[in-house]
Order: sequence, then C-alpha cells, then structure tokens
Amino acid sequence: MTVFAFGSRELTTGSTSPPALRRPRPGVGETAVHVAGQAGVVVVAVLGYFGARGLTRADPATAERNAGHVVAVERSLHLNAEVPLQGLVIGHPGVTQVLNWVYIFGHWPVIAVTLTWLAIRHRDAFARARNAMLLSGGAGLVVFAAFPVAPPRLAGLPLVDTVTQQSRAYRVLQPPGFTNQYAAMPSLHVGWNLLMTLAVLAVARATWLRALAIALTLSMDATVVLTANHYLVDGVAGAALSVAAWHVAGRRAAGREPAGSPPLAASPARPSATASST
Repeated sequence: MTVFAFGSRELTTGSTSPPALRRPRPGVGETAVHVAGQAGVVVVAVLGYFGARGLTRADPATAERNAGHVVAVERSLHLNAEVPLQGLVIGHPGVTQVLNWVYIFGHWPVIAVTLTWLAIRHRDAFARARNAMLLSGGAGLVVFAAFPVAPPRLAGLPLVDTVTQQSRAYRVLQPPGFTNQYAAMPSLHVGWNLLMTLAVLAVARATWLRALAIALTLSMDATVVLTANHYLVDGVAGAALSVAAWHVAGRRAAGREPAGSPPLAASPARPSATASST
C-alpha cells in the first residue's frame, strides 16, 4: 500500500473507494457554443410562446365577464385591494415612473441576463430554470385560451394604466402583435421572475446576489398590481404555477442522474516527491 502526501491531505492507494473526481471545466470555445445553442433554443421557445399567446385573443366581453369572476373571488377573500393600493402611488409621478421601469426592464432583460449567467456558470440550474419556464408557459397558454381575463386596467375599475400612458419602451420589448391583452391570469411576469430568483438562490453564495434576486422578484410582485396590469390573485396563481414547474423540472433532472455517480470534489494535487511504501 502506498501513501502519497498532498500537503495536509493523504491519498491511500489500494483502498476500496476510488477518489472523487472533479468534472473538467469547459473551455471558452465550448462555453460559447453551449451558450449560443441554448440561447437559440430559448429565443425560439419565447417567440413560439408569444406567437401562440397572440393567437389566443378572446372576445372582450368574455374576458371582462371572467374578470368579474376574479374580482368576486378576491372580494370573498378580502383581497380586492388593487384600487386603494394604486391610490397610494398614483399621485407621485416619480414613483409611478420607477414602477413602469421595473415592469418593463425588470422582466425580460432580467430573465435574459440571469439565463445567460446560469448557462455560463451553472448549467444544471440553467436547464432547470429553462425547463420550468417551458412547463409553466405551456400551462399558461392553456389557461389564457380557456379562461381569458381582462386585466384591472381594462375591467372598468377606477385604475390608471401607467405603463401605456407614461412609457413607450414596453411596446418595443413586446410588440403589440405578440400581445394578448386578456392574458392576465396567471401572471407570468410574477412567475418567471420568481423562477429566476429560485435559480439564483439555488447556486449563488454571495449575500448581495441573493438579496438582489429576492428584491427583483418582490418588486415585480408589487409592480404588476400598482401599474394595474394584474390582480393580486393573478400574482398568486403565477407564483404557484412557476413553483410547481420548478419542482417538476427538478424531479425530472434528478431522475436523469446516473445512480451511484461519485460526488464532485477537488481534484488531487500533484503527488509530492516524498512517498512511503509499506
């Protein structure tokens, strides 16, 4: 039996359990190819989602009637607070402008940056977040088609559509041709931002990064209501759908892992010149 010294560690050859191995870090070229390929998959999926979403436009009367059902449910649960909540901010143009920025630039740009970072640094978390988006997006399309809901800004409530009235950038990031005005339930603005937060929390160790991820999703939760784009229950439904998709994607990923695979660990350093044999 031979014992090699590695500073403060020793590796004994001939033992029954083999040393744990580190998965080799991909090179720059391989990483670039991987990111480009995954970006193409995500872009095609997103375009398909918006194209299908645009095809699910509903009759306004049906969407408004369903909105009445949503409001009735909120009243029964004492959650119909959209009007008084917007009343707290609508008289402050600076506040509403910040809310508009969060709604516009805190969604797709944040998703793009987060997925790119995950694809480069944390491929397993990227795959789980991507798959959860696909699952929740598919389920969302079914709901949009079966139960179209007019958002608060179009439901005859005394609310102001701050995004449309105060900003043009939203129409650039999401052209009207890809927009279904009656896709309020569930809110994937809330759900997909939450997915990005879950992915970051799963891999990030820096406190500031984890806090930023939480702040981004909480700010979106508030913004969708304060800008009159979603009801409170829309956000709850979007969050529940995305959390369910996150868990399903995680279980599918776990089921694909080979049984008995060794854990990742630091690869041993080069043996020192001193070795003893027994």
